[in-house]
Amino acid sequence: MALIELQNVCKEFTQDDLKIQALNDINLSIEENDIYGIIGMSGAGKSTLVRCLNYLEKPTSGTVIVDGEKLGALSEKELRDKRGSIAMIFQHFNLLMQKTVIDNVMFPLKIKGVKKAEAKAKAMEYLKTVGLEDKAKAYPSQLSGGQKQRVAIARALACNPKILLCDEATSALDPQTTESILSLLKEINENTGITIVIITHQMSVVETICNKVAIIDNGNLVETGLVADVFANPKSIAAKKLIFGNSEEEMQSYKHIEDIPEKGKTVRIVFSENSSFEPVVADLILQFNMPVNILYANTKNVGGIAKGDMVITLPEDEHTQVDMIQFLRNKGLEVQEVSK
Repeated sequence: MALIELQNVCKEFTQDDLKIQALNDINLSIEENDIYGIIGMSGAGKSTLVRCLNYLEKPTSGTVIVDGEKLGALSEKELRDKRGSIAMIFQHFNLLMQKTVIDNVMFPLKIKGVKKAEAKAKAMEYLKTVGLEDKAKAYPSQLSGGQKQRVAIARALACNPKILLCDEATSALDPQTTESILSLLKEINENTGITIVIITHQMSVVETICNKVAIIDNGNLVETGLVADVFANPKSIAAKKLIFGNSEEEMQSYKHIEDIPEKGKTVRIVFSENSSFEPVVADLILQFNMPVNILYANTKNVGGIAKGDMVITLPEDEHTQVDMIQFLRNKGLEVQEVSK
């Protein structure tokens, strides 16, 4: 049974007598112990969705079930108790700036009535988990962005949650710090079994840490599946736009559908298992003694393995196109035709 289940969830806001449909008939299941990504562009509705998961936003219609309980059927007290098992971390950390690091982590324990000595001991354990036990007496203003987020994670863990919601938790961090935070979250998931839901607009975050992904576009759930499957063969326009760039700026620099040439055949090749030292495209050109046009490339070396994708236009001759595609597939690449 799914730990989190959304059934026909809709959320409507009214602004200046204008109705805004933020979520439209969302159906979603998240299994226990999973790391699940929810991704979409700015304004897609993903942050509204995550707030519906813990009923900070009550859906206009539909049902949210967490650990077998319908949140809409709970009393206010029961809902508060339920939220105790659902922790949340944010883009801007939300730390108490006048409190020390250890006081920040102790804060939810004190609210629960845990005695000071026990709360302090537990807080130190959580700080050790995130690698910041030496910063216990520091104040948030003395920490880097990555350290602040680690404190926020330690504070979330102090609630002993079953679910950790991460709303754009790495968006304010540089790439190296983002990588370290994602590595920490993955380690926490493996060691504790906490179910983690990642809300992001960055496909690179989903590819790094998540097992499954849901893609939100204009309030609609347009695609779900295993991350590897969605990356290799995106079906929706929203998924293709997200995969073809890890930021909105990159997506603007390559307008996937609009930029396809009229002549030749345009294909997307997906790298997943190939050596990053293997010159696949160069070998293709040498093999057929014909040029190919590289429209887009987003590949990187991860432990000697090429990860990412590339869009190329093959020559006009149909027999050559067929042979080139077979050549690429024989190299272990996923090949998909791209059309307008």
